[in-house]
Amino acid sequence: MSNEPQSYAFPQRAPVFTAIVVLAGLALFGWLIHRVYHPARPVNPLALANPADFPEDVRWKMTPAGRAQRLADLRAHEAAEAASYGWVDQKAGLVRLPIQRAMELTIQENAKK
Repeated sequence: MSNEPQSYAFPQRAPVFTAIVVLAGLALFGWLIHRVYHPARPVNPLALANPADFPEDVRWKMTPAGRAQRLADLRAHEAAEAASYGWVDQKAGLVRLPIQRAMELTIQENAKK
């Protein structure tokens, strides 16, 4: 046996450096996968804007209260149309009936068959 002190030269350090390179590569791969599958959330441009800068027909979309009011108005309009008579297409002779009356006519028509 030799009395020379053992040096920690390249052949003995190779596994340590290999392990460091492999761990760094895995960390880089993990970061890349995280960036691809969890992209940054998009910024809502309407949240950053001043509502007064938008026309009235777009402004209702900018607040939850505006959207709720628009939905309530739409449902009230649909309920009023479902309960009234009116023309859908007068040239084609297509009319709108209240739902209750349409059911009565359907029952009468099917009773004849």
